[in-house]
Amino acid sequence: MTEESAHDGPERGPDVAPDGGERSNGSRASSDLRSDGGSDEGVVRRDRFSGGPARSFLSSLDADERIFEADLEVDRAHTVMLAEQGIIDDDVAGRILTALDAIEVDGHGSLPDGEDVHEAIETAVIEGVGADGGKMHTARSRNDEVAACIRYRLREDVLEAIETTLALRESLVDVAEAHTETIMPGYTHLQPAQPTTVAHWALAYEGAVRRDTERLLEAYDRINESPLGGAAFAGTTFDIDRERTAELLGFDGLVENSMDAASSRDFLLETVQALSTHATTLSGLAEDVIIFANRGFVTLADDYSSTSSIMPQKKNPDTLELVRAVAGDAAGGVQGLTTTLKGLPRAYNRDLQRATIHAWETVDAVTEASEVAAGAVATADWNEETLAAEAGEGFSTATGVADLLAANGLPFRTAHELVAIAADNGADYDALEAAAQEVLGDSLEAYVDPEAVEDALDPATSVASRDSRGGPAPEAVATQLESASEALAADGDALADATDALETARETLRSEVNGYV
Repeated sequence: MTEESAHDGPERGPDVAPDGGERSNGSRASSDLRSDGGSDEGVVRRDRFSGGPARSFLSSLDADERIFEADLEVDRAHTVMLAEQGIIDDDVAGRILTALDAIEVDGHGSLPDGEDVHEAIETAVIEGVGADGGKMHTARSRNDEVAACIRYRLREDVLEAIETTLALRESLVDVAEAHTETIMPGYTHLQPAQPTTVAHWALAYEGAVRRDTERLLEAYDRINESPLGGAAFAGTTFDIDRERTAELLGFDGLVENSMDAASSRDFLLETVQALSTHATTLSGLAEDVIIFANRGFVTLADDYSSTSSIMPQKKNPDTLELVRAVAGDAAGGVQGLTTTLKGLPRAYNRDLQRATIHAWETVDAVTEASEVAAGAVATADWNEETLAAEAGEGFSTATGVADLLAANGLPFRTAHELVAIAADNGADYDALEAAAQEVLGDSLEAYVDPEAVEDALDPATSVASRDSRGGPAPEAVATQLESASEALAADGDALADATDALETARETLRSEVNGYV
């Protein structure tokens, strides 16, 4: 994914290159092409740049396999546009497009050597078509070309990542629907805090993952803008149609400024940051489920567990431990990419060749982790009896009792003190009565109905009473479920629309190509 100056002037006939060889239409001197149709060093770099120990260090050809198909599509769209604009002849366009089809069939592994996939494909086209193959690169640079290829491929990867977030949200909604009344202990600081429900817990993560989806959808919108036509950074003198190539490639618009188009990588950083945020959500989810499995609250399916090599009784949540670890990988991707981009001057710098690696590694790792988390949640078995038995652990209904006393006229801080004393002395009605005598100098019954206190001490009743918006009471959860389902459907539609738009663009481009080949 390297740099080359654009052909930014009119097409010229053969002239003499600085090294004494002939060149045509801005392509490498024809004397550099071997008689057997091959090329020693490709068609872009001159002889003085063709050797030395740094060549392999400069090359990104192997890593560029990921954008091989994207590059072919960008080449096709650019070639079609050049023909439509009368910049190259239709028959030349047809031969170039035919050569690109043959290269696609042969695959990335058959490409000749080159600094990157763009040079290698151009070399292969010229080897197949002759010097006219070099006209494919008219009015563009590898700078705007690689930026287009990265965006083309990344948007597909981001849509796949979005799909996994939707699958995870669907799993969480299903769990919530099945467990609206399944009481469980809730924690703060990993200490028993208040009783809640499995549904309330699941929807807490659904809300977080929903925001992750939104961030990725917003990042997709900014990825899906075409830089093609920006050339090296200063545009071109050719009468190109940037809107046409954007349309053929399924981009929603343009990165307008040509320098910005060729050199900016903020879309990569935004995407990796959004993925890192999602990985952080996944890590928290994984940690919760790992702890719940340890306490017997939930049992993971065998497909998402493993056993010890020596201890046959073990069932370990290994997949979720790896999901938890991916947050570190993603955070590293953000740091690496940010550091690479920090302080780079406009326009193109070779540092950008290293920038993209962070995005590919991050999107792959987080997408896989999200998919695994969705499957683990969907197939887990919640142990309702164990959860119910532990829901009142650590006097978790204490806040409910304090609220009840406050609702009956006691200052909340006085109620808080009374219940805290009771918590140290049995955490039951008798302990509350003794604390009332100590704090109030009166019987508890003088302030509140004993039956109401007994209800407040019951985890299920306590949960049912917490019916404020967003709370764990079944009625409050029902509202949250409705909102979650509606948002899931809307984001699913957005994903489908984006996917369909890309498929329509592919079909349109293929139809245009078929008109030439």
